[in-house]
Amino acid sequence: MSEAPPEAESAPDTTGDRSAAASEAQRRAKVERLRAAGINPYPHSFEGRTKIEAVLAAHDPAELGEGEHEQFSYRVMGRVTGKRGHGKVVFLDVRDITGQVQAVARRDTLGEEVFERVEDLDIGDLVGIEGPVYVTRRGQLAIGVRECTLLAKALLDPPDLFHGISDPELRYRQRELDLMANADSREIFKKRAKLTAAIRQHMNERGWVELETPVLQRLTGGAAARPFVTHHNALDRDLFLRTATELYLKRAIVGGFEDVYEFGKFFRNEGMSPQHNPEFTMLEMFVGGADWNGVMEFVEVLVATVVEVVMGTTVVERDGQTIDFAAPWPRVIVRDEILRESGVDIYEASRGELAELAGEDAEENDDWAALVDTLQGKLVEPKLIQPTYITALPIDIWPLVKVHPDDPKVCEAFDGIVAGMEITGGGTDINDPVEQRERFIGQRERQESGAEEDPHPHDEEFVRALEYGMPPASGVGLGIDRLLMIMTGAKTLRDVIIYPAMRELKLPS
Repeated sequence: MSEAPPEAESAPDTTGDRSAAASEAQRRAKVERLRAAGINPYPHSFEGRTKIEAVLAAHDPAELGEGEHEQFSYRVMGRVTGKRGHGKVVFLDVRDITGQVQAVARRDTLGEEVFERVEDLDIGDLVGIEGPVYVTRRGQLAIGVRECTLLAKALLDPPDLFHGISDPELRYRQRELDLMANADSREIFKKRAKLTAAIRQHMNERGWVELETPVLQRLTGGAAARPFVTHHNALDRDLFLRTATELYLKRAIVGGFEDVYEFGKFFRNEGMSPQHNPEFTMLEMFVGGADWNGVMEFVEVLVATVVEVVMGTTVVERDGQTIDFAAPWPRVIVRDEILRESGVDIYEASRGELAELAGEDAEENDDWAALVDTLQGKLVEPKLIQPTYITALPIDIWPLVKVHPDDPKVCEAFDGIVAGMEITGGGTDINDPVEQRERFIGQRERQESGAEEDPHPHDEEFVRALEYGMPPASGVGLGIDRLLMIMTGAKTLRDVIIYPAMRELKLPS
């Protein structure tokens, strides 16, 4: 065991006031010098590496004691995030996706030529390090450099790797820089991966079948939303990027499947906001044999379970509020909640009174269903912080859901609200083909009256599938992006979508 070298302070490297252009020129010159020396600055591989987190977890510095330990040797790969020198020693901070470790290169160990190449490294370069572990005088685990391989020369200065990036425009437009500089951003997207994996595990362990339905659809069915339109040259026809997967999944249920789900990208050609992105991820699923009560029970358990898997608890903090996803979730009726918040009974009030209550959010041609939907979003949803189901929703808003047996104005549909946002919605699905055809016709009539701008299309292929017989089923969609927003305390969907849609950047002329 050899003596550990002196330890450097952990402050970031300072590059001074060099302009970006001058720095890039210097970096490119280093590349040319390496090539002239017969060294490839972008080699093909670095095999046999160990993740830094695994290296740090494998050894207790207190048990090893200060100094190098030749019996434990590793190969790690990562980005140089810090570099300091003390004449005969260069200290590198090397980081991969799992963690960061200090690598110490000594002139007397590496030899003059290799040591000079280490000295020539820049912040942002990607390197492969091989060497033994050692414990520093401060009791930290590090790696002594025996070999240092440049894996990719960075030609541009990285962002501030010590303080991160605060400019949101830069973070969203160049997410690679945000991930490079901000540990919080990296953690969000690791949680996103864990979330989708946990959902799949929960579903698959219970015998669910994951299906894949078309992204390009001849009709945009399953949601009342404005679609993106594209053109298929070989077929010479317009197609739509899907707004939902509902109709195809229900046709699969007709074919014999029961509990089915699909993860997928969905597209809605509508406005952008902190809660809306034109491309988003959703889980859509159908519980065979269940009505809306059964699917609500399944979803609240699913969400509570996966939140606990990812976060270690069902309780999260967001905007100073404590949110508990634990099941069961309370259920309220939209009529009761609007009455509670406004004193107006939506069944007794005139259209004019409802429009006045909706204020500037009301449209000229809005009918009763559209106004109630607006009032739900304006008066009820913002007040619901804890997970809550709003139930018994206007039938004309939900053309694929069965009418409520006790009230023909509403249907067995629900919205799941958390932190004032809708994260899920569904209901008891129509399996009567005659009723479904009539509801599609009703949607066309609403469009003609101006009450519905983007109605659900009349999909006769779907109705014909129902004529073969579909068992009772209830469906639901779960917004993955919004759920992750709430779990992580993010302020906007752009924080949880790795490359969100952005307005075109206007460059100075």
